[in-house]
Amino acid sequence: MAGRIEDYALIGDMQTAALVSRDGAVDWLCLPRFDSPAVFAGLLGTDEHGFWRIGPATPVEAPSPAPEPRSALLDSGEPRVPPVTAAAPAVPCDRRRYRGDSLVLEQEWDTQGGTVRVIDFMPPRHLLGTPDVPQMIRIVEGLAGTVRMRSAVRMRFSYGRIVPWVHRVEHPDVGHRTVAVAGPDSVWLDGMAETYGRDLTTYADFTVSAGQRIAFGLTWKASHESAPVPPDAEGALASTERFWREWVAQCTYQGPYREAVVRSLITLKALTYAPTGGIVAAPTTSLPEDLGGERNWDYRYTWLRDAAITLSSLLRTGYREEARAWREWLLRAVAGDPENLQIMYGIAGERELTESELDWLPGYEGSRPVRVGNGAAGQLQLDVYGEVVEALHLATMSGLSRHDHAHQLQLRLIEYLEEHWRNPDEGIWEVRGPRRHFVHSKVMAWVAVDRTLKLLAQAEDPPPGLVERWTALRAEIHADVCARGYDEQRNTFTQYYGGRELDASLLLIPQVGFLPPDDKRVIGTIEAIQRELSTEDGFVLRYPTHDDDGNNVDGLSGHEGAFLACSFWLADDLAMIGRVGEARELFERLLALRNDVGLLAEEWDPRARRQVGNFPQAFSHVPLIDTALRLTAAGGLNLSG
Repeated sequence: MAGRIEDYALIGDMQTAALVSRDGAVDWLCLPRFDSPAVFAGLLGTDEHGFWRIGPATPVEAPSPAPEPRSALLDSGEPRVPPVTAAAPAVPCDRRRYRGDSLVLEQEWDTQGGTVRVIDFMPPRHLLGTPDVPQMIRIVEGLAGTVRMRSAVRMRFSYGRIVPWVHRVEHPDVGHRTVAVAGPDSVWLDGMAETYGRDLTTYADFTVSAGQRIAFGLTWKASHESAPVPPDAEGALASTERFWREWVAQCTYQGPYREAVVRSLITLKALTYAPTGGIVAAPTTSLPEDLGGERNWDYRYTWLRDAAITLSSLLRTGYREEARAWREWLLRAVAGDPENLQIMYGIAGERELTESELDWLPGYEGSRPVRVGNGAAGQLQLDVYGEVVEALHLATMSGLSRHDHAHQLQLRLIEYLEEHWRNPDEGIWEVRGPRRHFVHSKVMAWVAVDRTLKLLAQAEDPPPGLVERWTALRAEIHADVCARGYDEQRNTFTQYYGGRELDASLLLIPQVGFLPPDDKRVIGTIEAIQRELSTEDGFVLRYPTHDDDGNNVDGLSGHEGAFLACSFWLADDLAMIGRVGEARELFERLLALRNDVGLLAEEWDPRARRQVGNFPQAFSHVPLIDTALRLTAAGGLNLSG
């Protein structure tokens, strides 16, 4: 059974990622890319859908049998011996942490026989010289005494649906290797302990003593290709640690929240698809926003909005190369058709993200349906134009060399907005209800025009009449929002023109410069959101999911938790209007929601007191960084090294 969402830690190689639970189980791993079908999908089902657990064996288990004959190792047949008490003991670790500023995970167990550590990581593929061959490495290290251990691997391809053909292949240097094959995929298991097959699972039972290290490796390769080279576990560990140490050294932030900022930056880097520069919103699909409900979406794609704000945080903390790679990804993704800008793309720029349901998976804690693909890719969200133009503007202001194609793209996006900003859209939250004139969308259209005018102000020879025309457009959008999106009686902006509902995206009005922080309409909106969209513990909902009569208003059943990004936005706004102490107190309560290794999902369920939504979520870690920077500046502290 899957653990709580916050029970998981992330490891990855910047092309895919795995989630490792406190009991040593890898319950989620897609190979070879973030958006590939999962080999381990137990997170969205049960152990039957795939897992790899390494942990202490329990004393009550039946003793392990001797290795079986070769014929009994085929994982596609009936069990040849009676089953043991459990496929793999689920013993939560006593402590865990990342090794320094890296993505190398350490989990430790104290047992009657001694203390043992399991080190989990995925080496970046460029370090291996094998860009198409991902590896996951697990090293079991004895710290004290002698501990009985068990590794149990149940490989299931196509999100747990396909049982592969599992067999042994002899190797002159490492003895036998276990390989699972189905269709285009093969996964190779190597280890320093003898394996045997039972119950459609591959086991290894072994002991580890103080000072001893026993390594295992899992390698994916296309099934029609030759066998991959067995992993060099210790060499890969050293090079992986060095990679992360050198990458983190580029960080310019030296403020009081450095630990949280660096962990968030590492997480964002892990969510970047290295070959293209695309940034996934999260490495998971269908982790629910409403436990047991239908608010389950696939986030393994690149949202322009999420990627743009991620770019902003990376630039502000010293990471220009990531910004350059994302700009190149953007230009490729929208090449030839910027007027039909999608809100999201595949990690290599794919446009077709057809949504479907995996009906053989019961879902995380019964949250169904389990979805792959994302139908929101076809939505109209006008705010995206503003986020993209803002990111391009920031890249230029941060010293990235001018890119003529990026310049032309920006102008064409404004030409599109000039004709379409008055249209209703689905808005930032991808509601599956009717299109409306969302205030945030209009504000971000204003941002797009404003930043482009700043670009033109630096041009030596702007097109004749363009500055005057777009200056008038900027003023027209601003006046329209203030007239139609503001409720004068309540002194607050509203979610959409003519509505009374609030929306947390309104908190961005002062942050993007649409109005100054001390404007009474800004202060009124902040205070209205605190009154009407905050939970009892002060965190912020995105918008009301139900009207006063209890009717659903966003096209979906159920409720959702507090949206963590919006809660960070509130802290930003409080600092901007001079309530710095209140902002800092809220920020530190948000930091306390992180799990023990510093990770955040999309939302916080105030009823269940749990993290919910896809995990870890870029859209939560980015505003964490931004708020830390703002509060550090507000406190008169140094931002850079």
